[in-house]
Amino acid sequence: MQETTLTRGNLEETQEAYQKHIMATYARFPVVFERGEGPYLWSTNGRRYLDFLAGIAVNAVGHCHPRVVEAIQKQAACLIHVSNLYHISQQAELAQTLCRLSGMEKAFFANSGAEANEAAIKIARKLGRSIREDKTALVGAEGSFHGRTLGTLSLTGQEKYQKPYEPLVPDCSIVPWNDIGALETAVSGRTCAIVLEPIQGEGGVRPADPEYLQAARELADRHEALLIFDEVQTGCGRTGTFFAFQGYGVTPDILTVAKAMGGGFPIGGCLARGRAAEVFQPGDHGTTYGGGPLACAAALAALKVIEQEGLVDNARKMGRLLEEELRSLNPPCGVREVRGKGLMLAMVLEQPVARDVLNAAFEEGLLINAIGTDVLRFLPPLIIGEDHISECLELLKKAFARTGA
Repeated sequence: MQETTLTRGNLEETQEAYQKHIMATYARFPVVFERGEGPYLWSTNGRRYLDFLAGIAVNAVGHCHPRVVEAIQKQAACLIHVSNLYHISQQAELAQTLCRLSGMEKAFFANSGAEANEAAIKIARKLGRSIREDKTALVGAEGSFHGRTLGTLSLTGQEKYQKPYEPLVPDCSIVPWNDIGALETAVSGRTCAIVLEPIQGEGGVRPADPEYLQAARELADRHEALLIFDEVQTGCGRTGTFFAFQGYGVTPDILTVAKAMGGGFPIGGCLARGRAAEVFQPGDHGTTYGGGPLACAAALAALKVIEQEGLVDNARKMGRLLEEELRSLNPPCGVREVRGKGLMLAMVLEQPVARDVLNAAFEEGLLINAIGTDVLRFLPPLIIGEDHISECLELLKKAFARTGA
């Protein structure tokens, strides 16, 4: 067999290798990045990009934060993996930290947000069936996104993600977002859990109404169901509180988290309190890699940075400024609204030109995201300052001018 070699970083060779050997699950931009620092990325041709997407809300402490890098390096030199057949001190410390920050009582660690949500669903189903055999119904919301596994997809209220993989997991219903009446109709004695995002991310950065989350809490209590909040995208300071639910004053029974928690290293967590925290017993659930020493060391470092460097307060402060600046823009295509919380914001355009603006922004050196045809999403690192926001706005203005939108 002839050995093949690739000139690392070469865009054309990389694109060719992708076409031949990588499954086409993403439409990728024509760039290869070789390094990152703070809110910036540099491509292999030396161009600098301002990253206001942060790896889709992952790089909350910026790219290659020195404390996260040091933690990974030190841990990798000592112990990378041992499996969950043994006690892992870094895992125990991370669980303590997350429970302190969230008010939850116990944690299960996985490798992604989808896996964390799968664990939450399994807890709900097992607990429900312990109450009555047919208490297996799950209720989610239109516009939601909980992951791409078959279970999480069944609660993801977007047909474009679900349709190709039907039939989905049974006993899952999807109700209109922020519609209390529809939620009341859907929840019954058969419901084991209501699963919601406090702010829908992939659904277009749509915050829940406070009354809606309060109604969900009351319905869950009334019907002996669990309230599960998916904070995979909103958690770890992004919305201006450490977890988004803390800004609403409504506490879930189960809380899922991932993305920003690892500072760029893959890790997810399912946190629970009360009866939900006691459901899993040995053999009920598991993971080969989840909660390993290396991932937990990275997460501990990232969470310490967020806490000790005041990034939650910064997200709140810079979020207000970014929102004001986005509202001040008046592109020809028109802006219907700017919505979100903290540094999780969306600009909703009056015309379906979001993808044109996205591509133009990339050409100008700004990384953002488009949802559908009319929503631009901004998820910058929590470390940004006023100068970065000013730079973002200047690049965005150029992008609008480039497209004529």
